[in-house]
Amino acid sequence: MAEVKLIGAKYSPFCFRLELALKLKGIHEYEYLEQDLINKGPILLHYNPVHKKVPVLVHGENPIIESLAILEYIDETWPSAPSLLPKHPYPRSQARFWAKFADEKCAAGAWDTYWRLKGEKKDKAIEVAIERFEHLEKLIQGKKFFGTGGDDEEEGREERIGYLDLVLGWIPLWVEVMEEIGEMKLLDPQKFPGLCRWGREFVEVPVIKECLPSRETLVQYFTIATPMMRAHFT
Repeated sequence: MAEVKLIGAKYSPFCFRLELALKLKGIHEYEYLEQDLINKGPILLHYNPVHKKVPVLVHGENPIIESLAILEYIDETWPSAPSLLPKHPYPRSQARFWAKFADEKCAAGAWDTYWRLKGEKKDKAIEVAIERFEHLEKLIQGKKFFGTGGDDEEEGREERIGYLDLVLGWIPLWVEVMEEIGEMKLLDPQKFPGLCRWGREFVEVPVIKECLPSRETLVQYFTIATPMMRAHFT
């Protein structure tokens, strides 16, 4: 197997999802290269000179950028391990749709609500964010995990972690920290019982627990970081 490097930052949920994917695929021999995203080092600039963002997966000497694309690369490069994406085209397309929705609407909305807005504008943004999370609540109903989608021949596909679980893996810890420091509430357990239950079970999976950054790491990050920090990972 070619050498694998993951260029990232421990507080980034986009890097977190890739660590999970590598471990679920049984790729334990990789080098994690922690980055200072304020003073970007030569290795990041070398492998991602265009966007200068993390994460970057380097396989051999081939860099792959953007976390959703990297997830698919990992799934296709190591196909013998448990699949992340569905095999059939329709559920595969749905997984991609919801992943994009989660990143562009839910994650970005939660981030902007926390960092950029105050007063009535913040209250309105919280309402919008909650409406977006409602779609995910409906999606998880009746399932243990979001799973690998609707592959009829694969029994138990919603009893195991899949692509969308990894994409949404930031919710249990990152949202909790944002709520605490930002003095807001996005995921009320009474309104989002399925999503909150999923989050509790997700973080208790041993491989997930192994990769989770400490709460102290995230609290420190959200306390000292600036709104522009979100622009450094994708």
